[in-house]
Amino acid sequence: MSLKKYSWEISQNEEHPAGKAMLYATGMSDKQMNQPFVGVASCGYESNPCNMHLNDFAGLIKDATKAHDLTGLVFNTIGISDGISMGTSGMRYSLVSREIIADSIESFILGHSFDACVAVAGCDKNMPGAVMGMLRINRPSIMVYGGTIRSGNYKGEKLNIVSAFEAYGKRVKGEMNDVDYQGVIQNACPGAGACGGMYTANTMSSAIEAMGMSLPYSSSSPADSPEKLAECKEASKYIKILLEKNITPKDIVTRKSLENAVRVVVALGGSTNAALHILAIAKTAGVDFTLEDFKRINDETPLLGDFKPSGKFMMEDLHEQGGLPAFLKYLLNHGLLHGDCLTVTGKTLAENLADINPVVPSVVNVIHPLEQPLKATGHLCVLKGNLAPEGSVAKISGKEGKSFTGPARCFDSELEANEAIKNKQVNKGEVIVIRFIGPKGGPGMPEMLKPTSMIIGAGLGSDVALITDGRFSGGTHGFVVGHVTPEAYLGGPIGLLRDGDKITIDADSLALSCDVSEEEFASRRKSWKNKDLSDLQGTLKKYNQLVSTASEGCVTDK
Repeated sequence: MSLKKYSWEISQNEEHPAGKAMLYATGMSDKQMNQPFVGVASCGYESNPCNMHLNDFAGLIKDATKAHDLTGLVFNTIGISDGISMGTSGMRYSLVSREIIADSIESFILGHSFDACVAVAGCDKNMPGAVMGMLRINRPSIMVYGGTIRSGNYKGEKLNIVSAFEAYGKRVKGEMNDVDYQGVIQNACPGAGACGGMYTANTMSSAIEAMGMSLPYSSSSPADSPEKLAECKEASKYIKILLEKNITPKDIVTRKSLENAVRVVVALGGSTNAALHILAIAKTAGVDFTLEDFKRINDETPLLGDFKPSGKFMMEDLHEQGGLPAFLKYLLNHGLLHGDCLTVTGKTLAENLADINPVVPSVVNVIHPLEQPLKATGHLCVLKGNLAPEGSVAKISGKEGKSFTGPARCFDSELEANEAIKNKQVNKGEVIVIRFIGPKGGPGMPEMLKPTSMIIGAGLGSDVALITDGRFSGGTHGFVVGHVTPEAYLGGPIGLLRDGDKITIDADSLALSCDVSEEEFASRRKSWKNKDLSDLQGTLKKYNQLVSTASEGCVTDK
């Protein structure tokens, strides 16, 4: 069987001389012309530590293809830095970028008749976007994670990106002077790599490795480690295996492998964004997988990972104790993973882990034992009720408590909420409501790390709750509920709330409710006014028109 299943059409087809002529113009040799074409998709760009090194990695991957008789060719897609855009109008483009990445990988690979794809991804939307693009092309593919960042340090305190946001809250409260504030900002991110706790980037890299779409250790090897460089060089070896065995992403992304991914996310204490991204990946793969599956897996999976933002450790700490494969082996040994799932090595998950020593759990270490979990069930709570008839997602580790009841304090934008927190106008006991920032209403469903970090920094973390039809960064912690569906822009109950309405968040009963009757909601709906988005153009206008709800993964190709 020829491994040039698709690229023969542009490089060997005598009836298409123009394509051959243009390839020769790039300096391609006859040998390269006759080898399978592997598109190396880089999400690299210069203005973000998560992505600034990815073009270099793409170059390494391309160079390594020569040793396996493959022709690697680099192309670029985009990325939007959540950390940089957080709290600005630019944050509306973050989730949208996931679709653009998937669109561009699909368009390039299929548009140029390439045989395979390796995507190099850094920040959190890069990774699900890359996997979605790979599923659309359904040709042999591997995702290489750019790696986690090392922790920063200032005056002996380990730092990460969330330290910068929380420092602002402390400064506003008067607990941090300007010199120390600047010291934290300048030292929070020491170099290349994605945010170092169990935030969305490391959550999704772990999920995708558990899913089988990246090589072992990809999720836990730091960006500046020799292991990460070795992974880049080995990717082409495995792409060759996938080509030879004709293994495609839809052979790997199955219901069982998605269950593995969610199990690992829950056990590690991962980001609520995983719900959006895994639902979107499942939709793209054509696998029936819903929020109810998240709920089921969450209810039967203990929380074991003591990671920041709510815990103590960083991904670099897990790397030093055997990396994600050691954790996967621990779960597999206890019957918590499907070992028969195929992976990008061409082997099953169990075969990949056969010679791996399991992590050694401890209550004072990164991973707690199954017998002494941080929480008996998972932290990704799917809540429903008269405020979220179609669901919402909360990240509740147990440290915040299990329920919260208080009067609503309503804001129709993040900016309004941030100003109120900054000016000390938010009171203890209140439930902050930030609405009209859902997938359609934002549009783009921006993350709310800035207000939640300001709340923590201002010392209100245990005294107020926050609900939103937007979403949260993986760096968020506290009593917060996001993805409230239907969103306010679609006339959901969250858009009908008024200041003073009593809201209850209950992790035990998995309820998000308020003391407003259906009759009162119906009365309020008569005078309800929607957000005016008539000035939208371009990308956000298309997204507003196409995007599905958060409970469906915010996909645009429904």
